[in-house]
Amino acid sequence: MATNLTKPQVQPDVNVPGYEEDDRPSPGQRIFNDYFGWLEQIAGMMLLTGKAVVATFTPPYSWKEEFVEEAFLILRRCLIPMIISTVAFGFGAPGLQASNLTQIFGTIDREGAFFVMASIREFAGWINGMVIAGVAGTAICADLGARKVREELDAMAVLGLDPVRQIVTPRFLALGIITPLMNILALTFGVMGGWVAAVVVWGETSAGYIATFTSNFTFPDLFGAVFKTTGFGFIIAVACCYKGLNVKGGAQGVGRAVNQAVVISFAGIWIFNYLFTAILLAAYPETGNLH
Repeated sequence: MATNLTKPQVQPDVNVPGYEEDDRPSPGQRIFNDYFGWLEQIAGMMLLTGKAVVATFTPPYSWKEEFVEEAFLILRRCLIPMIISTVAFGFGAPGLQASNLTQIFGTIDREGAFFVMASIREFAGWINGMVIAGVAGTAICADLGARKVREELDAMAVLGLDPVRQIVTPRFLALGIITPLMNILALTFGVMGGWVAAVVVWGETSAGYIATFTSNFTFPDLFGAVFKTTGFGFIIAVACCYKGLNVKGGAQGVGRAVNQAVVISFAGIWIFNYLFTAILLAAYPETGNLH
């Protein structure tokens, strides 16, 4: 007599606590969601930028005191890390390494001209932006995220206060103004680090370093450095404020928003730096020539 050994099909009991159906999206759905998620974030950042600009130029100007406080706070937090980073870079990569290369080819006297391209035009502003994004930007994002989690922003709206005008606008302006001002210091300390490497370590004359530096340093280079780092500051402000204002998920969500804000800020700085430098060299081709 044959026996049926087939196991009966057991249906999952959806009423059991902890049971969840597998509702994970397919790879195609994830790509679709990620694509439109990025578009939504970009649109949100553009909208936040517009609101901050409108709040800047329309009364009441209730953001002024917060702007001054935030500007000094950014300066205090970022000054020492920026100085250390730019001096270390100026002394290291374009200083020691480039001086070694120019020494081999017998052109050590051109080290000052090289620093116009390496420090003024490119890396000093870039390092300055990285430091401000990593120090001040993360602090701003975490602060706004904590306020969001504690429902302080909702309380402000209930009281008739605009969170964009009261909180976002002063940070937006502070980063946009302090970043280019700190870049002037970054240029100075970076060039000083290169001078130490070229003159003290590799034996170039101080007069030769200064002469080749000043003969190649032009107004478009200075204007470009200031304008570019101003853009860096606004990019950092928009990314960090937007992520902070849209935190979800409590303390874990705040940490996730800070990480995302840093990544967006870094990527925005790299893209803007590349595009702006390409436009600057196309508009002023003489800046690409060494004298």
